[in-house]
Order: sequence, then C-alpha cells, then structure tokens
Amino acid sequence: MCMHLSRGGCLSSVVLPRRPRAPRLRRCNTTSSPTEKPFYITTPIFYPNARPHIGHLYSLVTADIIARYQRILNPTRPVVFLTGTDEHGLKMQQTALAKGVDPLDWCNTISTEFHKLAQRADVSGTVFMRTTQESHKQTVRHVWRSLVAGGLIYKDTYEGYYSTTDESFYPSSRISPHPTLPNTMIATETGSVVEWSREVNYKFRMSPFRDALLAHYNHAAALNAQAKDGLTVRGVHPDSHQLRIIRDLEVEPLEDLSISRPRERIGWGIGVPDDPTQTVYVWFDALLVYLSGIGYPGTGNAWPPDVQVIGKDIVRFHAIYLPAILSALKLPLPTTLLAHAHWTANQKKMSKSLGNATDPMQAMDDYGVDAVRFYLARVGGRFRDDVDWSEEQLRKHADQSRNLLGNYFLRVTSRVIKNRVRDAISAAQDKSFNGLLSRQLANVDLSQTPDISAYAELDAPRTTEAFLPLLDNLGGVVSGCMRNLEVAEGLHAIVQVLRYANTLLTNLAPWSEGKSAAIAVSSYLTALETLRIVGILLQPFLPSTAAKLLGALGVPEMERTVAYARLGRGSVKEDVLGVKGVKLFSVPAGK
Repeated sequence: MCMHLSRGGCLSSVVLPRRPRAPRLRRCNTTSSPTEKPFYITTPIFYPNARPHIGHLYSLVTADIIARYQRILNPTRPVVFLTGTDEHGLKMQQTALAKGVDPLDWCNTISTEFHKLAQRADVSGTVFMRTTQESHKQTVRHVWRSLVAGGLIYKDTYEGYYSTTDESFYPSSRISPHPTLPNTMIATETGSVVEWSREVNYKFRMSPFRDALLAHYNHAAALNAQAKDGLTVRGVHPDSHQLRIIRDLEVEPLEDLSISRPRERIGWGIGVPDDPTQTVYVWFDALLVYLSGIGYPGTGNAWPPDVQVIGKDIVRFHAIYLPAILSALKLPLPTTLLAHAHWTANQKKMSKSLGNATDPMQAMDDYGVDAVRFYLARVGGRFRDDVDWSEEQLRKHADQSRNLLGNYFLRVTSRVIKNRVRDAISAAQDKSFNGLLSRQLANVDLSQTPDISAYAELDAPRTTEAFLPLLDNLGGVVSGCMRNLEVAEGLHAIVQVLRYANTLLTNLAPWSEGKSAAIAVSSYLTALETLRIVGILLQPFLPSTAAKLLGALGVPEMERTVAYARLGRGSVKEDVLGVKGVKLFSVPAGK
C-alpha cells in the first residue's frame, strides 16, 4: 500500500482541529511486493515559531524532487515522504504567551502555514507529522523507557552553555566569542548567542556509541571514495560535512547529552515518563518524529530512511545525536543525510530576527510554482555553498524555462511545419509517430553512450544524427546524477538538451521552403521525441508543467517513467499531426 495526500499526491489543505492529528490519507494500491522496503525520505521537522521562509521551501522542494524521481525510476516501489512541524519548546511557549493564546492554538495556526506551503509548492508528501500528536508522544515515551531500561538515561546537574534561539545545549568546545559584542559567547555552528546555565535534568549516555559512529562514517567515506555501486553519497553529503564529523569524533569525546528541562522552566512539551518535574528536551522530542511518522514501535518496513534532507546548521543533531539514539535502540542508521547550504539575503542567512526573509508564497504567486521550483533546483541544487536569493535571477530562470521548453513546443507544432510534414508523409504507408520515427532511427548510430561531460559543451550538435545519441542517453545521465543527489547537475543536462534542440531547430529551419521535405519530417519527429523524453525527466522538477506537456503530447500514463526515456521507447498521439501546441507557462502580470 502507498499513501498520498489530496489530489496529485500533494499535501492537502486542512482545517487543523483543537486536538492535533495527522491529515487524512487516501490509500492507493501498487503492484509492489508487500515486503519490499519503501523508499523513505524526510525533510527537517520545521520549527514553526514564525511563518515559513524560502529556506523551508528549499528543503521541501529538494526532498520532493528526490521523492518524485524515485517514483518514476521504480514505479512499483512505494515512497514514504515525511515532513512536519516541531511544536514544543521554550520559544513556542514564549510566543504563545506574548500573543495571549494557548500554546496549542498557536501551534495549530502556524503549523497550518507550513501545510499550506507544501500544498502550494506541489510537494508530494505522504505523511505530515506534528510533535503535538498523541501518536508521536507515545513513541517518545516508548523510546525514553527503552533507554532507561538499557541504563542509558540518568539524572544529573547540567552546567554549561545554552542557546534559547537553537533550544540547544552546547559543550565548551563548540562555543566561541561573539565577533562584535564583548563578554558574549555564541554557538560556533549556528552563530546563536549562548548563556551559561545550571539546572537539574536527565542525560543520555553518548560515549558508548562514539566508536560505532566513527566506524560507520569512516566506512561510508571509504565506499564513497571507491564509488562502490556508483554511489558517492553514503553517510553525510556533501562530503565536507562527513569529514568534519569524522574529525570531531576522532578528537573530541562524546559528552553525555542533556535530554530534559525542568518543568518549571519549560512547561510546553512532553512530560518525562514517571517524573512530573521534567519536560523532554525539544530536540530529543523532535528527532523521534522520523520514527513516530512511520508508526514506531509498531511493525513496518520503511525504516531506515534512504535520504534525510536537512539544513547544514543541524548536521550534528542528525549525524551524531540521532544515530546514537538509534544505535541504543538497535535500529539501523539512515543511509544518506543530505545537508544543504542556505539561501541568503545579501550574504546573510535569512531569519525572522534580521527581517530579511523572502516570502515563498509571494514568490510563487508572482512567478509561478514551477518557475520557483526550477530556480531552487537549478541554482541551489548543488548544496555545497550558500546561495544569495535574487529576484532578478529568479526572473531570468523563469524566462529560460519558458523560452527553452514552452516556446520550443509552440514552434515545432506550428501550422507551417505541420503542413510541410503532412505533404511529405502523404505517401507513407505507416503514418503513425512510432512508424515514422523507427524509419528515421534505422540509420542513426546509437552505440555511443555520452557521459555527463558531453552535456557541458557550449556548442550544439550540428546535425540531428549527432544530437540523437545525447537525447537517447539523457535518462541515464540524469539518473546517475539523481542517485548521487546532484540535483542541479541532472537538471542542467536536461536544460542543455533543450538548448541543443532549440539551436538545431533554428539551424535546420524546417519551416523554410528552401529546405527539403525530409528535413522537415526529421526535425518534427526529433522535436516531438525530445519533448516526450524531456517531459518525462522534468516531472520531478516541474510537475505541473511536465504533466501539461505530456498530456498535450498524448503520452500514456504508464509510459511516463524513466524506463521510457529512451529513443523510440515510448509513444505520443497515434496521429503524428494531431499534437497541438499548448501554452505551458503563464507570464505573471508585470513580471
């Protein structure tokens, strides 16, 4: 069974009740084996202390692209795609108090904003989990009691640095002086101000798991270096984060982790089992959503996550703290942690406090959902370096997608070209698309298999025969990129093929009476096949636009998978001249 939310598998808009619960899910059948492990992908569990900004959309769209690609790569394998909100902690408590509302009422209000963002962005999540849901609380209590039974939780006095902004304790080794404020310390990783704190709480014994975690990441790094099975993203990706984690584990002891706060300081949270004076620490609580979202400790086969998408500022929580807890529970560790960089404004991280956050809903209203998704993937899909948000660049990339794809579709389906093709094929016995394309491909050498470097060439192929091998191998190249989470590189290869196709069409000029009828037919068939293959591969990136394109071409639903993204492998409308160009993109007013 697989579960999807709302139409198109997207997170649906719901009116959140006073008592939190998961959105209703619509079940659908698949042909997969009931024992086959689903592809399990997660986003960060967003802390909804303020309305979402473009960074939240970036995480959602990144995970959605990966999830959607898995669905068209292996359509019989279910995909479990979890996102949600982390709703406990001091900041939520303080914000609700300042607004004069009950904390849960505030959580219901603000969590809805994240739900709406996912729906608006066409995110195909299957589970939206909230830490205020009773099922999550049950998972937290179960894990707590399991760790107590294993002798891994004890009560002690904590004395050290604490960040209210991050809701996190930090050891002295991860603290540094503020660059401008005297007598002020900050967390090195996040830049948040920390204060000295002393309190009684519960701690989780981390030291027993140091050697196992170090061995895990060293092994992952060694396999990546060998590119075993073609994969280079085991452990933490990009590898700079993994190398830092390995270095930290080698040189620093794993200090025991505070996992509760006194109830008198934080009342808004899950109570520690059997101790009414303590509240479960918000990060410990939130990290367990990845388990509660799939029903742990109930039976199921989704665990472990195949990919966890997070921001680079929370790597330590996901690469050290969560794996230590999982190891204590004797659960396998996630396969890959994708730690993306940040979107910035004037080289500063977007945040509510700085007032520099971009409204993702407004951006999608102004330029269209798929245009924003295209920009996030094209510019932000390398994940290694921070990227400055630019409305000028967003407009440029929106124009690029409209020109290379939308205008190309309208050009090749023009009446002038169709009339020339109609005259040229009038005597043909088989006038179907597949029949005509088969005859064209009979004389094309497709034995070469271009690699990714071939799609970096600036000069377009001069002939159809030189272009077709690039088109034929595009699906394999994009799949290789997506397997290794090189989202921008995969999309770049698609864009390059569209560039080549546009240039080739211009150079061959099939509409010209001065060109032979054979060129008109060849150009038309090549263009339709280009649009079919590109349409399949663009589904994860531009889901609405790709669906519109494939529908206009008449590509059957069952032929919209990666397996059909090869020359002559799939079909369009039987009547080759029956394909009508449609407007794929709308141009927002004033943009």
